[in-house]
Amino acid sequence: MEYRIEKDTMGEVKVPVSAYYGAQTQRSIDNFKIAQDINKMPKEIIKAFAYLKKAAAITNCEAGVLTEDKCKLIGQVCDEILEGNLDNYFPLVVWQTGSGTQSNMNVNEVVAYRGHVLNGGDLNDKEKVLHPNDDVNKSQSSNDTFPTAMHIAAYKILIETTIPGIEKLRNTLAEKSKQFMHVVKIGRTHFMDATPLTVGQEFSGYVSQLDHGIKAIKNTLSHLSELALGGTAVGTGINTPANYSENVAKHIAALTGLPFITAENKFEALAAHDAIVEAHGALKTVAVSLMKIANDIRILSSGPRSGIGELFIPDNEPGSSIMPGKVNPTQCEALTMIAAQVMGNDVTIGIGGSNGHFELNVFKPVMIYNFLHSARLIGDGCVSFNDKCAVGIEPIESNIKKHVDNSLMLVTALNTKIGYYKAAEIAQKAHKEGTTLKEMSVKLGYLTPEEFDEWVIPSKMVGKI
Repeated sequence: MEYRIEKDTMGEVKVPVSAYYGAQTQRSIDNFKIAQDINKMPKEIIKAFAYLKKAAAITNCEAGVLTEDKCKLIGQVCDEILEGNLDNYFPLVVWQTGSGTQSNMNVNEVVAYRGHVLNGGDLNDKEKVLHPNDDVNKSQSSNDTFPTAMHIAAYKILIETTIPGIEKLRNTLAEKSKQFMHVVKIGRTHFMDATPLTVGQEFSGYVSQLDHGIKAIKNTLSHLSELALGGTAVGTGINTPANYSENVAKHIAALTGLPFITAENKFEALAAHDAIVEAHGALKTVAVSLMKIANDIRILSSGPRSGIGELFIPDNEPGSSIMPGKVNPTQCEALTMIAAQVMGNDVTIGIGGSNGHFELNVFKPVMIYNFLHSARLIGDGCVSFNDKCAVGIEPIESNIKKHVDNSLMLVTALNTKIGYYKAAEIAQKAHKEGTTLKEMSVKLGYLTPEEFDEWVIPSKMVGKI
């Protein structure tokens, strides 16, 4: 590979000859050889940086501290970044400085070097039309740009991927709930038989869980909409022109089409990331719900002949390399693994959020890496589970009826007629002797056959539908 020599404040560095970056990016590559093949800075963060760098250039130009020509060049390169045309020039990993300084400088260098070439220059030129620090990073610090990128990326992925994915699954389950509302089944608590309910009622619980999760995520968006940009190094806004914070937030909002505003308190925006912790807490809540829903459906569809077997789920692929004809609940398994990963990510984010020291939190990269991971997993996972499992769920009514008819807990309907202790005696003796509830009720002399048929009706035990 051919190299060119680049310089920074620490001396000379060899950089690939055609790379649109300089010494600081290369130093990070050389100094952090940690999972470089699998843990690169997420593209969502890079694109968020493109929005904020373009907005900063426009704001600086309006303030008279950046020329119009430089502003246009910066904007042109940022547009290329947003289109994905420069992805190969963002090679840095998450495991770097906790402020994300190297990634901020990586973006600064790519914008400056690519802008220089677009302006007719050569990467080997010692003097370039754009300077990474003095022009691209004007009125900024890594300490306020990276948390701004965190909020832009988090907000966008939640409204573009996560919430739509959850809503899609929620709507399918709501339709299934209506469709199955009159299919009476036996309830189960402690994995043991309980009183009846309907399949639709059971599914309505899943719908309510997801409704609450969606609401919880949406409630965090207002905090995520507050941007740190303008706080610069420690929150004071040193080296920014008048009204910079408000104006740059306005331009970011215009460029993204999202309601971003400047953070009311820049010291909090730099030193703490409670908004990320809060929003991921909502994602964890959804993960808990998805774990419950997927496990219920997995167990209720178990069998198909030697398990509970009350629900049919689609057969998507062979389930065994040795057992012919075996099919497994793979979408349920994938969704529960996703839920476990999100819960684990939440631990990392909680630890990261608690490690803000004085004027700066230095766990920024790992926090947003895990946040974006969770947000995408939930959004994509819900769509996959919806399309490959939930839409095809159907009740197996013959098995459902068999389980209802065989359940001892139908005896609960007799509590108000003969009392708890007599009803319990009927159930216990019927279980031990292998008879039906009706047979034991008559044998013990507590009911006539006609009374049993009148009082023990499963469809009347499910409450209001």
